[in-house]
Amino acid sequence: MLLEVRHVTQYHYAEPVRESVMEVWMQPQKGARQRLVSFELDVDPAAQLFSYADPFGNAVYHFDVPQRHDRLNIVARSAVETQAAAPLPEALDMGEWDRLRSDFVRGENFDFLHHHGFAIETEALRAFIAERKIDELKALDPLRAVRELSRIIYEAFEYEAGVTHADSPIDQALGVRRGVCQDFTHIMLAICRAWGVPARYVSGYLFTDRKGGDRSDPDATHAWVEVFLPSIRWIGLDPTNNVIAGERHIAAAVGRDYNDVPPSRGVYKGDAESQLAVGVSVRRARAALTEPEFIRVAQPSFSRGGRRRGPAGGLAYDQQQQQQQ
Repeated sequence: MLLEVRHVTQYHYAEPVRESVMEVWMQPQKGARQRLVSFELDVDPAAQLFSYADPFGNAVYHFDVPQRHDRLNIVARSAVETQAAAPLPEALDMGEWDRLRSDFVRGENFDFLHHHGFAIETEALRAFIAERKIDELKALDPLRAVRELSRIIYEAFEYEAGVTHADSPIDQALGVRRGVCQDFTHIMLAICRAWGVPARYVSGYLFTDRKGGDRSDPDATHAWVEVFLPSIRWIGLDPTNNVIAGERHIAAAVGRDYNDVPPSRGVYKGDAESQLAVGVSVRRARAALTEPEFIRVAQPSFSRGGRRRGPAGGLAYDQQQQQQQ
Protein backbone atom coordinates (compact mmCIF):
# COMPACT_ATOMS: atom_id res chain seq x y z
CA MET A 1 0.00 0.00 0.00
CA LEU A 2 1.41 3.39 -1.00
CA LEU A 3 0.44 6.06 1.53
CA GLU A 4 1.00 9.80 1.82
CA VAL A 5 1.29 11.53 5.18
CA ARG A 6 1.07 15.27 5.80
CA HIS A 7 1.69 16.33 9.40
CA VAL A 8 1.28 20.02 10.23
CA THR A 9 2.38 21.41 13.61
CA GLN A 10 1.80 25.09 14.38
CA TYR A 11 3.03 26.91 17.48
CA HIS A 12 1.51 30.35 18.08
CA TYR A 13 2.85 32.78 20.67
CA ALA A 14 0.84 35.59 22.24
CA GLU A 15 3.90 37.85 21.91
CA PRO A 16 7.07 37.45 19.84
CA VAL A 17 9.64 35.10 21.37
CA ARG A 18 13.37 35.55 20.88
CA GLU A 19 14.43 32.03 19.88
CA SER A 20 13.09 28.49 19.44
CA VAL A 21 15.07 25.25 19.45
CA MET A 22 13.19 22.12 18.36
CA GLU A 23 13.61 18.39 17.75
CA VAL A 24 11.17 16.31 15.70
CA TRP A 25 10.55 12.57 15.35
CA MET A 26 8.41 12.55 12.18
CA GLN A 27 10.35 10.64 9.53
CA PRO A 28 8.88 7.18 8.90
CA GLN A 29 11.23 4.31 9.50
CA LYS A 30 12.87 2.17 6.85
CA GLY A 31 12.44 -1.57 7.24
CA ALA A 32 11.50 -4.87 5.68
CA ARG A 33 7.77 -4.11 5.89
CA GLN A 34 7.97 -0.39 5.28
CA ARG A 35 9.81 1.45 2.49
CA LEU A 36 10.35 5.18 2.79
CA VAL A 37 9.77 6.67 -0.66
CA SER A 38 10.25 10.33 0.27
CA PHE A 39 10.37 12.67 3.25
CA GLU A 40 10.36 16.46 3.38
CA LEU A 41 10.44 18.76 6.37
CA ASP A 42 9.59 22.44 5.97
CA VAL A 43 10.04 24.98 8.74
CA ASP A 44 8.71 28.56 8.81
CA PRO A 45 10.49 30.80 9.83
CA ALA A 46 13.23 29.19 7.77
CA ALA A 47 15.95 27.36 9.68
CA GLN A 48 18.87 25.10 8.89
CA LEU A 49 18.02 21.46 9.58
CA PHE A 50 20.37 18.97 11.19
CA SER A 51 19.76 15.29 11.93
CA TYR A 52 21.05 12.44 14.03
CA ALA A 53 20.05 8.91 15.02
CA ASP A 54 18.87 8.58 18.63
CA PRO A 55 19.80 5.60 20.86
CA PHE A 56 16.89 3.57 19.45
CA GLY A 57 17.88 4.19 15.82
CA ASN A 58 15.18 6.76 15.08
CA ALA A 59 15.82 9.66 12.71
CA VAL A 60 15.68 12.93 14.66
CA TYR A 61 15.77 16.37 13.05
CA HIS A 62 16.66 19.48 15.01
CA PHE A 63 16.85 23.18 14.25
CA ASP A 64 17.20 26.61 15.81
CA VAL A 65 15.16 29.71 14.94
CA PRO A 66 17.37 32.47 16.42
CA GLN A 67 15.30 35.52 15.46
CA ARG A 68 12.13 36.97 16.95
CA HIS A 69 8.92 35.25 15.82
CA ASP A 70 5.30 34.91 16.94
CA ARG A 71 4.61 31.59 15.20
CA LEU A 72 6.47 28.43 14.22
CA ASN A 73 5.16 26.11 11.50
CA ILE A 74 6.52 22.61 10.93
CA VAL A 75 5.21 20.63 7.95
CA ALA A 76 6.35 17.03 7.41
CA ARG A 77 5.42 15.26 4.16
CA SER A 78 6.07 11.57 3.63
CA ALA A 79 5.37 8.91 1.07
CA VAL A 80 5.63 5.35 2.38
CA GLU A 81 5.07 1.95 0.80
CA THR A 82 3.90 -0.60 3.34
CA GLN A 83 3.38 -4.33 3.18
CA ALA A 84 0.98 -6.55 5.08
CA ALA A 85 2.52 -8.32 8.04
CA ALA A 86 3.25 -12.03 7.64
CA PRO A 87 0.43 -14.21 8.97
CA LEU A 88 0.92 -15.14 12.60
CA PRO A 89 0.56 -18.67 13.90
CA GLU A 90 -2.46 -19.40 16.06
CA ALA A 91 -0.21 -20.15 19.01
CA LEU A 92 3.36 -20.83 20.10
CA ASP A 93 4.58 -23.64 22.31
CA MET A 94 4.75 -23.00 26.05
CA GLY A 95 8.54 -23.15 25.87
CA GLU A 96 8.40 -19.58 24.56
CA TRP A 97 8.14 -18.38 28.17
CA ASP A 98 11.49 -20.07 28.90
CA ARG A 99 13.04 -18.53 25.79
CA LEU A 100 11.87 -15.10 26.99
CA ARG A 101 13.74 -15.67 30.25
CA SER A 102 17.02 -16.47 28.51
CA ASP A 103 20.00 -14.20 29.25
CA PHE A 104 20.38 -13.41 25.55
CA VAL A 105 16.81 -12.19 25.09
CA ARG A 106 16.87 -10.22 28.32
CA GLY A 107 20.22 -8.66 27.52
CA GLU A 108 19.31 -7.70 23.96
CA ASN A 109 16.02 -6.11 25.07
CA PHE A 110 17.02 -4.62 28.40
CA ASP A 111 15.47 -1.19 27.71
CA PHE A 112 12.11 -2.70 26.79
CA LEU A 113 11.83 -5.00 29.80
CA HIS A 114 11.86 -2.40 32.56
CA HIS A 115 9.17 0.02 33.62
CA HIS A 116 9.87 3.54 32.48
CA GLY A 117 8.19 6.95 32.44
CA PHE A 118 4.47 6.61 31.78
CA ALA A 119 4.59 2.80 31.43
CA ILE A 120 4.87 1.81 35.07
CA GLU A 121 3.08 -0.39 37.57
CA THR A 122 0.74 1.51 39.89
CA GLU A 123 -1.88 0.52 42.44
CA ALA A 124 -4.58 1.39 39.92
CA LEU A 125 -2.95 -0.84 37.31
CA ARG A 126 -2.64 -3.74 39.76
CA ALA A 127 -6.33 -3.33 40.63
CA PHE A 128 -7.24 -3.41 36.92
CA ILE A 129 -5.13 -6.55 36.41
CA ALA A 130 -6.88 -8.27 39.32
CA GLU A 131 -10.36 -7.13 38.24
CA ARG A 132 -9.93 -8.45 34.70
CA LYS A 133 -7.96 -11.54 35.84
CA ILE A 134 -5.23 -10.57 33.43
CA ASP A 135 -2.46 -12.56 35.09
CA GLU A 136 -4.42 -15.73 34.30
CA LEU A 137 -3.45 -15.13 30.67
CA LYS A 138 0.04 -16.36 31.52
CA ALA A 139 -1.44 -19.87 31.44
CA LEU A 140 -1.54 -19.37 27.65
CA ASP A 141 1.49 -19.23 25.39
CA PRO A 142 2.98 -15.70 25.05
CA LEU A 143 1.49 -15.00 21.62
CA ARG A 144 -2.06 -15.82 22.64
CA ALA A 145 -1.52 -14.01 25.95
CA VAL A 146 -0.53 -10.69 24.37
CA ARG A 147 -3.31 -10.92 21.80
CA GLU A 148 -5.85 -11.52 24.55
CA LEU A 149 -4.37 -8.66 26.56
CA SER A 150 -4.86 -6.31 23.59
CA ARG A 151 -8.49 -7.43 23.31
CA ILE A 152 -9.15 -6.92 27.03
CA ILE A 153 -7.77 -3.38 26.94
CA TYR A 154 -9.85 -2.64 23.84
CA GLU A 155 -13.03 -3.85 25.53
CA ALA A 156 -12.31 -2.36 28.97
CA PHE A 157 -11.77 1.23 27.81
CA GLU A 158 -13.90 3.57 25.77
CA TYR A 159 -12.13 5.70 23.21
CA GLU A 160 -12.62 9.38 24.00
CA ALA A 161 -10.32 12.28 23.21
CA GLY A 162 -10.01 15.08 25.73
CA VAL A 163 -10.32 13.12 28.97
CA THR A 164 -6.54 12.67 29.17
CA HIS A 165 -3.60 14.70 27.91
CA ALA A 166 -0.13 14.05 26.54
CA ASP A 167 1.38 14.21 30.04
CA SER A 168 -1.35 12.24 31.82
CA PRO A 169 -0.26 9.24 33.93
CA ILE A 170 -1.97 5.91 33.22
CA ASP A 171 -3.96 6.21 36.46
CA GLN A 172 -6.08 8.92 34.85
CA ALA A 173 -7.30 6.62 32.05
CA LEU A 174 -7.61 3.71 34.49
CA GLY A 175 -9.78 5.82 36.78
CA VAL A 176 -12.33 6.85 34.17
CA ARG A 177 -11.89 3.82 31.84
CA ARG A 178 -11.60 6.15 28.87
CA GLY A 179 -8.72 7.56 26.88
CA VAL A 180 -6.83 7.45 23.60
CA CYS A 181 -4.14 5.34 21.98
CA GLN A 182 -1.32 6.83 24.03
CA ASP A 183 -3.02 5.73 27.26
CA PHE A 184 -3.87 2.23 26.04
CA THR A 185 -0.33 1.73 24.73
CA HIS A 186 1.27 2.70 28.04
CA ILE A 187 -1.05 0.38 29.97
CA MET A 188 -0.26 -2.55 27.70
CA LEU A 189 3.48 -1.84 27.83
CA ALA A 190 3.48 -1.91 31.64
CA ILE A 191 1.66 -5.25 31.76
CA CYS A 192 3.80 -6.93 29.10
CA ARG A 193 7.01 -5.85 30.82
CA ALA A 194 5.71 -7.13 34.16
CA TRP A 195 5.25 -10.51 32.45
CA GLY A 196 8.83 -10.45 31.18
CA VAL A 197 7.82 -9.81 27.57
CA PRO A 198 9.94 -7.09 25.90
CA ALA A 199 7.62 -4.35 24.67
CA ARG A 200 8.25 -0.99 23.02
CA TYR A 201 6.22 2.13 22.26
CA VAL A 202 5.67 2.83 18.56
CA SER A 203 4.90 6.38 17.44
CA GLY A 204 3.53 6.84 13.95
CA TYR A 205 0.47 7.17 11.80
CA LEU A 206 -2.58 5.09 10.90
CA PHE A 207 -4.55 5.06 7.66
CA THR A 208 -7.83 4.98 9.56
CA ASP A 209 -10.69 2.74 8.47
CA ARG A 210 -13.72 3.98 10.40
CA LYS A 211 -16.08 1.73 8.43
CA GLY A 212 -13.92 -1.22 9.43
CA GLY A 213 -14.27 -0.36 13.12
CA ASP A 214 -11.22 1.83 13.86
CA ARG A 215 -11.72 4.13 16.83
CA SER A 216 -8.63 6.27 16.24
CA ASP A 217 -8.80 9.94 15.33
CA PRO A 218 -7.85 10.21 11.62
CA ASP A 219 -6.53 13.75 12.16
CA ALA A 220 -3.91 12.83 14.78
CA THR A 221 -0.75 10.80 15.16
CA HIS A 222 -1.09 7.24 16.44
CA ALA A 223 0.67 4.90 18.85
CA TRP A 224 0.71 1.15 19.41
CA VAL A 225 2.79 -1.63 21.00
CA GLU A 226 5.42 -3.95 19.59
CA VAL A 227 6.34 -7.05 21.58
CA PHE A 228 9.34 -9.30 21.09
CA LEU A 229 8.76 -13.06 20.96
CA PRO A 230 11.94 -15.03 20.19
CA SER A 231 10.26 -17.41 17.73
CA ILE A 232 8.69 -14.69 15.56
CA ARG A 233 10.62 -11.53 16.54
CA TRP A 234 8.83 -8.15 16.85
CA ILE A 235 5.10 -8.01 16.21
CA GLY A 236 2.82 -4.98 16.49
CA LEU A 237 -0.45 -4.92 18.40
CA ASP A 238 -2.85 -1.97 18.36
CA PRO A 239 -4.99 -2.12 21.52
CA THR A 240 -6.89 1.01 20.51
CA ASN A 241 -8.44 -0.82 17.57
CA ASN A 242 -7.85 -4.46 18.62
CA VAL A 243 -5.87 -5.30 15.47
CA ILE A 244 -2.43 -6.58 14.58
CA ALA A 245 -0.36 -3.71 13.18
CA GLY A 246 -0.33 -4.11 9.43
CA GLU A 247 -0.01 -2.23 6.18
CA ARG A 248 -2.22 0.65 7.41
CA HIS A 249 0.25 1.38 10.24
CA ILE A 250 3.25 3.63 9.51
CA ALA A 251 5.96 3.51 12.18
CA ALA A 252 7.94 6.72 12.68
CA ALA A 253 9.90 5.96 15.87
CA VAL A 254 10.19 3.45 18.70
CA GLY A 255 11.09 4.00 22.34
CA ARG A 256 10.32 3.04 25.92
CA ASP A 257 7.32 5.38 26.15
CA TYR A 258 5.90 8.58 24.66
CA ASN A 259 8.59 10.77 26.20
CA ASP A 260 11.29 9.00 24.17
CA VAL A 261 9.63 9.77 20.82
CA PRO A 262 7.24 12.77 20.92
CA PRO A 263 6.45 14.10 17.44
CA SER A 264 8.28 17.28 18.46
CA ARG A 265 9.93 18.75 21.53
CA GLY A 266 11.64 22.04 22.15
CA VAL A 267 12.27 25.18 24.13
CA TYR A 268 11.81 28.87 23.47
CA LYS A 269 13.09 32.10 24.99
CA GLY A 270 10.51 34.69 25.89
CA ASP A 271 7.73 35.71 28.23
CA ALA A 272 4.76 34.56 26.16
CA GLU A 273 1.92 32.08 26.27
CA SER A 274 2.04 29.40 23.57
CA GLN A 275 -0.71 27.53 21.79
CA LEU A 276 -0.37 24.40 19.69
CA ALA A 277 -2.44 23.40 16.66
CA VAL A 278 -2.00 20.11 14.81
CA GLY A 279 -3.36 18.52 11.66
CA VAL A 280 -2.58 15.09 10.22
CA SER A 281 -3.66 13.56 6.93
CA VAL A 282 -2.96 9.97 5.88
CA ARG A 283 -4.32 8.83 2.53
CA ARG A 284 -3.64 6.51 -0.34
CA ALA A 285 -1.22 7.96 -2.87
CA ARG A 286 -2.68 8.60 -6.28
CA ALA A 287 -1.40 9.97 -9.57
CA ALA A 288 -0.94 13.55 -8.34
CA LEU A 289 0.88 14.12 -5.08
CA THR A 290 -1.18 17.16 -4.16
CA GLU A 291 -1.64 18.54 -0.70
CA PRO A 292 -5.04 17.52 0.71
CA GLU A 293 -7.66 20.19 0.94
CA PHE A 294 -9.41 18.50 3.85
CA ILE A 295 -6.67 18.66 6.47
CA ARG A 296 -7.95 20.38 9.59
CA VAL A 297 -5.71 22.49 11.82
CA ALA A 298 -7.58 24.02 14.71
CA GLN A 299 -6.98 27.73 15.18
CA PRO A 300 -5.63 28.54 18.64
CA SER A 301 -7.18 31.07 20.95
CA PHE A 302 -5.33 32.82 23.75
CA SER A 303 -8.57 34.00 25.38
CA ARG A 304 -8.81 30.71 27.30
CA GLY A 305 -5.24 30.93 28.54
CA GLY A 306 -2.11 29.42 27.13
CA ARG A 307 -0.70 26.00 27.78
CA ARG A 308 2.39 27.32 29.44
CA ARG A 309 3.80 30.67 30.34
CA GLY A 310 7.52 31.02 30.88
CA PRO A 311 9.26 33.19 33.44
CA ALA A 312 9.76 36.80 32.42
CA GLY A 313 12.76 37.03 30.12
CA GLY A 314 13.50 33.37 30.74
CA LEU A 315 13.63 30.09 28.89
CA ALA A 316 10.26 28.37 28.58
CA TYR A 317 10.29 24.62 28.09
CA ASP A 318 7.59 24.19 25.48
CA GLN A 319 7.34 20.44 25.03
CA GLN A 320 5.09 19.16 22.30
CA GLN A 321 1.78 18.24 23.86
CA GLN A 322 0.38 16.63 20.76
CA GLN A 323 -1.47 13.71 22.25
CA GLN A 324 -1.27 10.59 20.12
CA GLN A 325 -4.78 9.40 19.37
